[in-house]
Amino acid sequence: MTTKIALVTGGSSGIGEATALALAQTGYTVYAGARRVERMQRLKECGIRPLALDVTDDESMQSAVSQILASEGHINVLVNNAGYGSYGALEDVPLSEARSQFEVNVFGAARLTQLVLPQMRKQRSGTIVNITSMGGKIYTPFGSWYHATKFALEAISDCLRIELAPFGINVVVIEPGSIQTEWGGIAAEKVRAVSGTGPTPRKATPWPKPSAPNPPSDAHRHPN
Repeated sequence: MTTKIALVTGGSSGIGEATALALAQTGYTVYAGARRVERMQRLKECGIRPLALDVTDDESMQSAVSQILASEGHINVLVNNAGYGSYGALEDVPLSEARSQFEVNVFGAARLTQLVLPQMRKQRSGTIVNITSMGGKIYTPFGSWYHATKFALEAISDCLRIELAPFGINVVVIEPGSIQTEWGGIAAEKVRAVSGTGPTPRKATPWPKPSAPNPPSDAHRHPN
């Protein structure tokens, strides 16, 4: 039987790390992609293959997919998990930051999907898993750009599901709620930095400070 191959982005911590471990436990050969490969030593010890991957760099994405296909010949599952939350009032957030959030949360996922689809169509099977958010269904103050990216990824997933059904390729969305990762602390820091002294400071400043000073992970912030 051919071994099933999975690529998980944002694999250095949080949902990405947990997903990589879960897939490995069910028998997949798992490639975990992230910018900081050194943070995936634990995954490597569990038989998962760390892969240098920056979802804002087209050359990096092409190289990662080509490397997997050269070694394995196919990819069965792509989990688009890499993403981050940049919060702040729409009036305060620079458009450069808004574009950066779309690059990570939307265009990175879309580009990786483009890269794996030719092989999946050829094998007439595969699964694309897009980690969106309950934030792709609801909205909150100071989250306009984050919610915009998640609503966009939901729409892309729904359209893609129809397009790929004739080829036997599934498209799945996962919409997490609050999860104990570094994401919340990073989002809180962003909103205080961007809107803490603007026209809406009284609403922005009550955000709780992160409980642990852990460094942000590849899965939850824009690559440096």
